[in-house]
Amino acid sequence: MNEQKAVKELPACPVETTLTLIGDKWKVLILRDLLPGTKRFGELKKSIGNISQKVLTAQLRAMEENGLINRKVYAEVPPRVEYSLTELGRSLKPILDALWNWGAEYKEFINKK
Repeated sequence: MNEQKAVKELPACPVETTLTLIGDKWKVLILRDLLPGTKRFGELKKSIGNISQKVLTAQLRAMEENGLINRKVYAEVPPRVEYSLTELGRSLKPILDALWNWGAEYKEFINKK
């Protein structure tokens, strides 16, 4: 992706920029599942749950294009592909932690009712 082109396409608001990159249910779950370390495609599909292969592939490609994940293909038969977070992807950990904490507090709040 051309850097100049990418800058022109990004929204002016930083919150909107972040949501453009990770504001999708599947992308957030992919990030969550890659935080502990590298995973293969099948492992990701299983850990995420109810996601189709087509959608997972599309999400992974978009995240790779945006610099959030690395995709490593091994020249083996059958081919082995592994995914991991880039440094930029790992920098989203505080955001995911905040989402986790808020969700836990919300569940506690709802359960007290």
